[in-house]
Amino acid sequence: MKILIINPNTTASMTAKIGAAAKSVALADTKIIAVNPENGPASIQGYYDEALALNGIIEQVKLHQGFDAVVLACFDDTGLDAVRCLTDKPVLGIGEAAYHVASMLSNKFSVVTTLARSVPALEHNLVRYGLDARCAKVRSSEVAVLDLEDPKSNARAIISAEVAKAIEEDCAEAIVLGCAGMADLAKSLSTEHGLPVIDGVVCAVGLCETMVRLEVKTSRLGGYAPPL
Repeated sequence: MKILIINPNTTASMTAKIGAAAKSVALADTKIIAVNPENGPASIQGYYDEALALNGIIEQVKLHQGFDAVVLACFDDTGLDAVRCLTDKPVLGIGEAAYHVASMLSNKFSVVTTLARSVPALEHNLVRYGLDARCAKVRSSEVAVLDLEDPKSNARAIISAEVAKAIEEDCAEAIVLGCAGMADLAKSLSTEHGLPVIDGVVCAVGLCETMVRLEVKTSRLGGYAPPL
């Protein structure tokens, strides 16, 4: 089985982190191919960056054929609908995957993301996925995406403090980490705070493996019909 994971931004260190997280949970016979576009935004923080990243995502899908499933490793689920039009193989966004897993592990969850400008897009996605009623709150930590790549930053401490607030103020029973760059924090934050802390990268990989083994494909009727 071959899973193509596309980091929609151009930051190679984040792509490496995403690939490592994916490989840590993938089955022995699953090959993980983690890539990012050569051109586009260095990070995706809001609607404008999403638009700039779309061409690069589509190019990566066309370059790397022979995959059994695709994971889009941006928590905004950037390009999700467009890529589902390009292939009948399962295509999952890490945001959608994480929300569904969290909803099956808790009565309600909170999301801890990066900057406040990203919150509306995530809230819109929750409504679209029919999971807004299960989400207590989408919280911004005000940690910029690229700060997550800086070992000298205090990003983890800030995110941990926001998790604590979500537990106390939102009565959250699970936490969804709202950025692929947080993939390496999930296990330690879960241990520290005593509740499920969900990373969308590993959730998407696990769900893709299941879909491939079930031999299900993306519908080609209606909105996900191939491009004209």
